[in-house]
Amino acid sequence: MTTMAPETDVRRHELAAFLRSRRERITPEQVGLPRGARRRTPGLRREEVASLAAVGVTWYTWLEQAREIQVSPQVLDAIARALLLDSSERTHLFSLAGASDPAPNADCPSVTPSLRLMLEQLDPIPACVMNSRYDILAYNVTYGRLLCDMDALSPADRNCMWLAFCNEEFRSSLVDITEANRTMAAKFRASMASHLAEPAWKALLKRLETTSPEFREVWAKHEIVDQGSRVKYIRNPHVGLMHLEHTNLWLGPSSGPRLVSYVPLNADSRMRLEQLYALAPVAA
Repeated sequence: MTTMAPETDVRRHELAAFLRSRRERITPEQVGLPRGARRRTPGLRREEVASLAAVGVTWYTWLEQAREIQVSPQVLDAIARALLLDSSERTHLFSLAGASDPAPNADCPSVTPSLRLMLEQLDPIPACVMNSRYDILAYNVTYGRLLCDMDALSPADRNCMWLAFCNEEFRSSLVDITEANRTMAAKFRASMASHLAEPAWKALLKRLETTSPEFREVWAKHEIVDQGSRVKYIRNPHVGLMHLEHTNLWLGPSSGPRLVSYVPLNADSRMRLEQLYALAPVAA
């Protein structure tokens, strides 16, 4: 006679396996954590996920061990964000936990294949996908050469706040770097209001304050600016000066992941973008 495991037991074990699989696929750099020289665990450690989600390490470990514990929708929401789940994965998480999603339309930071295809087809218009922390999640060929050599950077350094205050190539491309950085810091402060307790945000803020005296001075002014379109002059070392409009296309219902594009405002700028795109090496 075969005995069937109760449905709740099956759900708990499926949930545990799902959490482990998602934790192991995320690199520390994706969530603003240092890799360290002696890391053996593929992806994130359990204690890192617990810290990112602001839950106890023991409690999260029990969850991955399929123990019979109660989990609230709010905690599941925090775990979903810590593990960078996309909308389908988020729905699956709440389904396995037998809970109702408190934010079913929550932003997801993942970049889908169709979104990557859109970025490619926008060339030579520079475009990227960026989250509210200014991490650059994906970009097309022209954006990768617009402000600096994006391909040469480590994933941890592909963050516009870090580049604007700490990368000389990026800084030299912005004609009015002082005003641009004042505006960026003000936008970053406005965005951070919803993420004050999140380790990845705090780690980036600490890194900026430790490295850049300019950032410390600007940050101390407590200025706030909302996200919106901006006209920029960018001087690229390969093709020269361009007059572009920076535009955000939101990928969710609130200020979070967005498609950022730089549209040329005159024929000369358009021609220079085409030249910049043509300079990219041909893929083998």
